[in-house]
Amino acid sequence: MPNDHERHGLKTAKNSRVARAERIILGIDPGTTVMGFGVIRAEGARIALVEAGSIRFATGDDHTLKLQAIHRHTTELIERHLPDDLAIEAQFFGKNVQSMLKLGRAQGVAIAAAIQREVAVREYAPTRIKQSITGHGGATKEQVAAMLLHILGVSELPASTDATDALAVAVCHQFCQGHAAPMPARTGRGGGGGGWSQFVRNNPGRVKG
Repeated sequence: MPNDHERHGLKTAKNSRVARAERIILGIDPGTTVMGFGVIRAEGARIALVEAGSIRFATGDDHTLKLQAIHRHTTELIERHLPDDLAIEAQFFGKNVQSMLKLGRAQGVAIAAAIQREVAVREYAPTRIKQSITGHGGATKEQVAAMLLHILGVSELPASTDATDALAVAVCHQFCQGHAAPMPARTGRGGGGGGWSQFVRNNPGRVKG
């Protein structure tokens, strides 16, 4: 648990950002093989990329050691960036029960690390994340990544799709909390408006697949 000095430092940093209408959001894409993370800074409608990457765990490690590593890395990210919120991708339901259990544990450990540092946590389903970013809940990873380039104003993203997924959940949280206006929803084939369809028309060279 954080001591009084650490709590004071965290609150001071957050209060300073509140005065500037600025927020730091840490996004996590949990997993026991690879954990993606993405950190964004939001000020009004402007969102900037701070850091993003992925952490790969040794395949031979015991499951409990991987959970320990997830907790440690999440804590280190929180201590480095002092986020206002942690946004995490919610567990999805699949046919492999063991995989679901492992993913749920990975998610729980990351959440526990945030709670210990008194960071607010929000979960988002994969379809909601895609809807928030592209205006379409069935968007592909490539479509989400292309929109993130536009939203964050960067020329490239980390090669890891886990890092991109983590950035997506962080941006989704910012939009869903009403701290920035979400991208206009897709209006369908041939329709006007913004969102994914407009981005495709304006940036054909940045869309794959």
